[in-house]
Amino acid sequence: MANLQSSSGVITSVTYSSSRCRRGMARATINMPKLRTGSLSLKLPARDLVQEVLDMGVSLTAATTGHVEKKYESITDTTFPSVSNVSDPMVIAKLHAIMEAVADRVEMHKNIGEQRDNWNHLLLTSINGITLTAATMAGIAATSVGGPLVALKLSSTLMYLAATGMLVVMNKIQPSQLVEEQRNAARLFKQLHGQIQRTLSCGTPTSTDVEEAMEKVLSLDKAFPLPLLGAMLDKFPKTVEPAVWWPEHRQRQDRQSRRTDGNGWSVELEEEMREVVGVLKRKDTEDYLRLGKIALKVNRILAISGPLLTGLAACGTAFVGSSHGPWAATLGVVAGAMASVVNTMEHGGQVGMVFEMYRSNAGFFRLMEESIESNLNERDVGRRENGELFEMKVALQLGRSLSGLKGLAASSCSSSKKGEAIEEFASKLF
Repeated sequence: MANLQSSSGVITSVTYSSSRCRRGMARATINMPKLRTGSLSLKLPARDLVQEVLDMGVSLTAATTGHVEKKYESITDTTFPSVSNVSDPMVIAKLHAIMEAVADRVEMHKNIGEQRDNWNHLLLTSINGITLTAATMAGIAATSVGGPLVALKLSSTLMYLAATGMLVVMNKIQPSQLVEEQRNAARLFKQLHGQIQRTLSCGTPTSTDVEEAMEKVLSLDKAFPLPLLGAMLDKFPKTVEPAVWWPEHRQRQDRQSRRTDGNGWSVELEEEMREVVGVLKRKDTEDYLRLGKIALKVNRILAISGPLLTGLAACGTAFVGSSHGPWAATLGVVAGAMASVVNTMEHGGQVGMVFEMYRSNAGFFRLMEESIESNLNERDVGRRENGELFEMKVALQLGRSLSGLKGLAASSCSSSKKGEAIEEFASKLF
């Protein structure tokens, strides 16, 4: 019984001391119980047992420590990203600031577009009302029994002059064309806002992204200015050119590790893109520039005819009651009526908006041409945009399926070999 008690005491003391040794907090002391002389034969077995328990504790501590170290190393290797993959907080802050400015510009162009649309309707209604009222007053003054009424004659002349001045201003600024500019600007700024959002959510933004976003914002501001005085676009240019709202394409910089494979590009895909560019240049861009020239010519004729007719009507009413009274009255009434028709055709039909729409469509195709050519001119395919993704984008922008885009390229290639002009347009959207 004494032997069992001494053994249990030894085990208890060793367990407590070994646990404190594993913690490494303090040095443990083993207190051996006093044994009687008759139990001296148990000292050697007890020492062997103590040594065995200590060896087990040390090995357990070493195993536990090694396991923890290995686990920590695995967590460090897998969980925490390297410093190179973490975006600069300042870059993210700059992109957020640009995105806020872009969102503000969207609202600005939207609100100003609605305001200028109201200008178009109100000015059209007001000028037509003034012109028709002046024509009516001129007719009444010419047919009065007691001779022309001076008040009606003078009022008709003044109203025609006022209509002439208002028409000159309205034809100069072309409110319907201004509205179309603001619509395009709001749409393009929304598109830029979405691009910045995708960069922040899906990629690792760099200072290059900040510079590109700034350049795109400034290019849009230049292409679609808000002020009317000084910075307004020329509504009657000498030559019709596609609208340009994008910065100059630069050589692509490495944002990720360069691809060693084909990056989705092949010889067949490059030939397909070259044929698509050829069709865009020969058919779509050229056709919309031709339509833009026609719309500009019609708008210029109408813009000159309106004020000219109201001016002739004012001169005619001024001579009512003179020796040329009948002819003057006829001129005043007929010219006024024709001026109302011309004004309605120009601003009611929104010819300026049609011209701007054709110019913007030509700019859209020009942007596609430059985007495709910039990828094809890059010899290193690793720097290009992924070929499969780029092909899908081109197909969607043209309103075609992938098979339809390949069919367009094949048709263009066969027509070129035969020396014939392709009849099909690249775009099926507009």
